[in-house]
Amino acid sequence: MTTHEELLARLNADLPPTGILLGAEILELDPSGRVRMSFVATPAFCNPNGTVQGGIVAAMLDDAAEMACVADAGKRIFVATIEMKVSFLLPAKAGKLYAEGRVIKRGRMIAFLEADLFDGEGALLARMTSTAAPRAF
Repeated sequence: MTTHEELLARLNADLPPTGILLGAEILELDPSGRVRMSFVATPAFCNPNGTVQGGIVAAMLDDAAEMACVADAGKRIFVATIEMKVSFLLPAKAGKLYAEGRVIKRGRMIAFLEADLFDGEGALLARMTSTAAPRAF
């Protein structure tokens, strides 16, 4: 069985290409199905209004929710998103952003996940709920 610290180190060392693109780092990993991550939103992610494009925000939230599901499983799994809903509460600006992902319920075939995105001051920018299909990798 992988220890908590080993899993955190392995996940940070083996980020998927989207995680690398988004400047992701897993800051905290809780085996109960919670994760805290940071992302670096570059100016290239912004729309003409100067705010981070909604699809980029959704990708950050999706990564955080999926990593929470991996933490909950305690082993290497692939988490395929079946559906997701994002509520955009405040505009996200370029810079460091933080996400908290959590598993609401994980069964053998389906997982119910949530994630929140915050700015550096702690303002809630967006919330996502999703249904996913965790699978052995």
